[in-house]
Amino acid sequence: MEELMEELLEEEEMLTYEAMMDDQNHNNWEAAADSFRQPPPPPSPSIADPGRDSPPRAGSVDRKGPKEGLPMAPPPLPEPNGVIMMLKSSDAAAAVAKAVPAPTPSSTININTSTSKFLMNVITIEDYKSTYWPKLDGAIDQLLTQSPGDYIPISYEQIYSCVYKCVCQQHSEQMYSDLIKKITSHLERVSKELQASPPDLYIERFNIALGQYMGALQSIVPLFIYMNKFYIETKLNRDLKDDLIKLFTEHVAEKHIYSLMPLLLEAQSTPFQVTPSTMANIVKGLYTLRPEWVQMAPTLFSKFIPNILPPALECELPEYAAQDQKLQRELVQNGFTRGDQSRKRAGDELTYNSPSACASSRGYR
Repeated sequence: MEELMEELLEEEEMLTYEAMMDDQNHNNWEAAADSFRQPPPPPSPSIADPGRDSPPRAGSVDRKGPKEGLPMAPPPLPEPNGVIMMLKSSDAAAAVAKAVPAPTPSSTININTSTSKFLMNVITIEDYKSTYWPKLDGAIDQLLTQSPGDYIPISYEQIYSCVYKCVCQQHSEQMYSDLIKKITSHLERVSKELQASPPDLYIERFNIALGQYMGALQSIVPLFIYMNKFYIETKLNRDLKDDLIKLFTEHVAEKHIYSLMPLLLEAQSTPFQVTPSTMANIVKGLYTLRPEWVQMAPTLFSKFIPNILPPALECELPEYAAQDQKLQRELVQNGFTRGDQSRKRAGDELTYNSPSACASSRGYR
């Protein structure tokens, strides 16, 4: 009987202990939920732990443990990143609902701020004319007037970024128009300067203008690659490099070809009047600009561009040998020593067909 009474007392003590723990956990969960809704005050060493100094609940008594006889320790306090506690299944749903933070006005303000910031990044036509195109205009000026090997103090990354932004903001048509006008104006000035050049400097200055422009295109075309890809190729069905080469043909080469070609032929007949490199650059450049100009001086173009003339015939070999010997004599007269004589010996040992055979061969040309 005494054993039965002791078991009933122990069971009653256990139920009272669990009820008190449930009340304490519930209070701790409420405090943790409040800490999510508003920031906690900074810790101060002079303030005592609220969990230890809170007044006891009505009906609660300071009891000992059921068996150990030791004072019951208070439950752990909630941490900033979470709550260390055990919840019963009946309180779980209500506790989670209280723990979820409601949307604050600050989050709405951030969204509106980001949206307005995006809208402020729109590039208007006024922004393009006052800010973006002046940067491109200055860079193009430097590239068109630089000498070979010069260092240009411009930021290629900045120019590339300007072009990219203008294309994304639908300013490709205006930018292409401004680029064409800019380069056309430059080429018109170059043409006027060539017209004022004396004959003895005409060939050299034309070579400088041609080389300078072709070198500038190697930098200008890559800088405008986005405009070329998303506007010129897709909407105009053209290529930026071809358009810019055509500008030089129309505004410079076509206006000077009939003055330039007689000077080139005269320089060809007088060895070393013009350096071979200058002659080669001009002839190859003219062929690039307009291949049909070969018909104006086929022999001149054939010296620098292969397969310009038709295949040689055997009856024409004496003429080629005579030209080769004449060139060798002129080289010796200008101070060049005679080197390998294999070409001369080959020319002397050639056997030629009769003129009648040459005439019959020309019938098949």
